[in-house]
Amino acid sequence: MTRLIQYASLHATPWKNGGGSTTELIVSPPGATFEDFDWRISIATISQSGPFSQFPGIDRTLTLIDGPGVVLDVGNERRVALSEREPVVAFPGETAVMATVDGGATTDFNVMTRRDCCEHQVERRVVRDFSTLERRSEVTVLFLAEGESMTVHSGSERIAMVRYDALVLDKEETWTLEAGLATVFIVDIMATEKEEA
Repeated sequence: MTRLIQYASLHATPWKNGGGSTTELIVSPPGATFEDFDWRISIATISQSGPFSQFPGIDRTLTLIDGPGVVLDVGNERRVALSEREPVVAFPGETAVMATVDGGATTDFNVMTRRDCCEHQVERRVVRDFSTLERRSEVTVLFLAEGESMTVHSGSERIAMVRYDALVLDKEETWTLEAGLATVFIVDIMATEKEEA
């Protein structure tokens, strides 16, 4: 069965440094902590400038959901203005990242995968009227980033979503997304291919 994660039923956890908060949408395996998760999807609100926590062995993708954006200094390599113009940034979790907030709090969608067991890709898609989603991986998570509501259906299920809800899709091959106008994030989680000795 497809699993609907209703944002209204979740609770935000404030950061220790007071610079924001995180709402965990889903973690695998269930109940895993930061030390032992395989993959994790959450929403973070950044309200003050400061450093990101570092997560060795983790790959991260941040995608802007709401707010004016934030400037990220990623190690000594690059500076990225996460904004409507450039809404997605990916970086290794062990890299030192400094966030600079200038203009109000920013809300971001955060995907994290443990490098030695899995990897991820994030697609940002605008849905006008309807869109077809073909399954591409063992685990696919659909997140409604913008738009009041959306209906998702397959040959056997029909599910209603509201903004910030997430859906872990069942193993149906094809899904139809219906909305007047919506922006969705499609997250595919794939097992890391092991190199043969």
